[in-house]
Amino acid sequence: MTRALLVVDVQNDFTEGGALGIDGGGEVARKVSELLAKKGDEYDVIVASRDWHDAVGDNGGHFATDEAPNFVDTWPMHCVADTVGSEYHGEFVTGSVDVHVYKGQGKPSYSAFEGITDEGVTLAEVLRVNEVTDLDVVGLATDYCVRASALDAIALGLKVRILTDLIAGVAPESSEKALTELVAAGAVLV
Repeated sequence: MTRALLVVDVQNDFTEGGALGIDGGGEVARKVSELLAKKGDEYDVIVASRDWHDAVGDNGGHFATDEAPNFVDTWPMHCVADTVGSEYHGEFVTGSVDVHVYKGQGKPSYSAFEGITDEGVTLAEVLRVNEVTDLDVVGLATDYCVRASALDAIALGLKVRILTDLIAGVAPESSEKALTELVAAGAVLV
């Protein structure tokens, strides 16, 4: 068994005060850092993903430009590449992260598995090369990017655990629905 940790989108724009700030996002950043400090050596590979959107255009319809965002399919501008909003939250200590994955880049993207590394390698390939069989998932937001990333991991045949004290969602109802869906798909809540 090879276990990896996937830290999903713990970025300034998804934490309190950001363009799409989530209540509890800063606390998730702190707790993920505590996990890495105490138990980081239990993981064979540690991956962190980031939304990394283009500054120009609507990113394939992801950004609402002509109408108000509906907060389902269209969103305000957020996590624009190389801006403060796209940076990891200051409480998320990234020194033990082995691989950084960037997603979005001109198109809507929720799952970390849609992203690539600086070298152009997909997350699926990173995990395959490292013979990962088990994946713990933490981060933001439960009901969007955590959900999508975990479902893609399950579809790849990975054994997925969601560390529920290290996630936060946009809304309680949609987050609960996402966790129910993940359990039905085979994820384990820890």
